[in-house]
Amino acid sequence: MKIANVECYALLIPDFDVDACSSAQDNLVVKITTDTGLYGIGETDTNPWGVKAIIDAPGTHAIGRGFKELLIGKDPRNVEGLWYELNEKTMMTSRRGLGICAIGAVDMALWDLCGKIYEQPTWKLLGGSTKEYIYPYASLLPEGDNLKDYSDSLVDKVTKANKLGYKAAKLEICIKGPYSHNNIQIEDDAEFAKMVHRCRQAVGNEMTLMADVAYAWRDWKSALRALEMVKEDNLYFIETPIRIEDLEGMAKLSHLSPVRIATGEMLQTRFECMETIDKGKVDVIQPDVGRVGGLTEAKRVTQYAEDKGVLVVPHCWKSAIGIAASVHLSAVSPTCTFIEFLPKELAESQLRKELVLEEHEVVNGAIALPTKPGLGIEINQNKLEEYLVK
Repeated sequence: MKIANVECYALLIPDFDVDACSSAQDNLVVKITTDTGLYGIGETDTNPWGVKAIIDAPGTHAIGRGFKELLIGKDPRNVEGLWYELNEKTMMTSRRGLGICAIGAVDMALWDLCGKIYEQPTWKLLGGSTKEYIYPYASLLPEGDNLKDYSDSLVDKVTKANKLGYKAAKLEICIKGPYSHNNIQIEDDAEFAKMVHRCRQAVGNEMTLMADVAYAWRDWKSALRALEMVKEDNLYFIETPIRIEDLEGMAKLSHLSPVRIATGEMLQTRFECMETIDKGKVDVIQPDVGRVGGLTEAKRVTQYAEDKGVLVVPHCWKSAIGIAASVHLSAVSPTCTFIEFLPKELAESQLRKELVLEEHEVVNGAIALPTKPGLGIEINQNKLEEYLVK
């Protein structure tokens, strides 16, 4: 069996907003097909045209080979071998950045394909699981271009997530810093604390809550002062409180914070994740399967995290393709407690709602261990063509 074709689809919803903070408006989908007609699907969360160009580009020398030319004709069952070959022979492109994202999408598609070849769910091929269920948290992005509307929207969404049966939810409270939502900039951290308090009061103490502030604070001392304001709200973690490069500051914050510190959505390869765990002393590492280098590399991250006693909560802000990859990663990761999950009922992006025909169902706040071959999803080919940028 050989790889016969590698196709890249750069997707974009028609009513996208360039000022929006949601990357679910676009997508890069990779489809790898064998000479027998079987295919696998993968995606990554970055600029889709950049990754498509890297995968489609021809090679010109020994460490600048083309992805397609390396893959076509190869045995798709040699997933880890292909990971190393891509990484080594495209090193000038794929040491970091878009190239690693390209490897991530390809690797995800190969694991999906292998599951279909062997008629097994991907988690079994990754080593097996001791879990019966995977637990998603509802990732909630508020609407509104002023503080009151934004806060009201968040309370409304966390209340709806609770009623939908989710046992956990993440509050996107991005109201200051470089990535604040909808041009809102509120310097007073008491407003951040009020939003956390309101959401906790709305759902009670049984629902697990966490918060993402998108690198809101310039230094660890500012972050610590703000987190002291919410220490009674029992947050499971605070995501990306300061810049990910500030490992010294992250370590100090992790040591003193009353809330677990989580980061990792932008990290690439196991080496960056290992450095963040070792030097940043984070409590929770958040590899994004498509960005970190695929399931092959993400599993290495989870193994290292387990050895270090660090929790794993994969990041995913794309479609049901990436969510499915997170499900299978969680299945083989003993310290993975939750996965990020954007509920279709609360999502704005058509790609999140329509790109996949069948996806993993959340029942009573949990996803049963998948039984279908591969990632266990079915792509909507019509929607793939509809949102394709030509």
